[in-house]
Amino acid sequence: EVQLVEYGGGVVQTGGSLRLSCAASGFTFDDAAIGWFRQAPGKASEGISCMKISDNSTWFADSVKGRFTMSSDIAKKLVYLQMDHMAPADAAVYSCAAGGGLIGSDTTCQTAPYAAWGQGTPVTVSS
Repeated sequence: EVQLVEYGGGVVQTGGSLRLSCAASGFTFDDAAIGWFRQAPGKASEGISCMKISDNSTWFADSVKGRFTMSSDIAKKLVYLQMDHMAPADAAVYSCAAGGGLIGSDTTCQTAPYAAWGQGTPVTVSS
């Protein structure tokens, strides 16, 4: 069974940092892309970053570029989202998603077929 579980959400002050983790199981991890999405109250879901595990290539939305980074631990099947210089606009429920079948393909993490989603973890940024 494919499963994604997010950890690390909480409350952080403006300008502070938080690291989210996405624990994956039930699929071939290094064949996948992992994406991070967020949804603030009353707003549409926004894709903010992703990583193609096989080559560590990443993409970041303009809204988080330069502040957020991604890394992975293939042995532990974990993906991390490091969020620095956080702002109130970053407050949302953050979810990770997985799409498979990427090894040997030209598919980027941006166009990966995300088919499995975690439950999400809330992040609050206090001013």
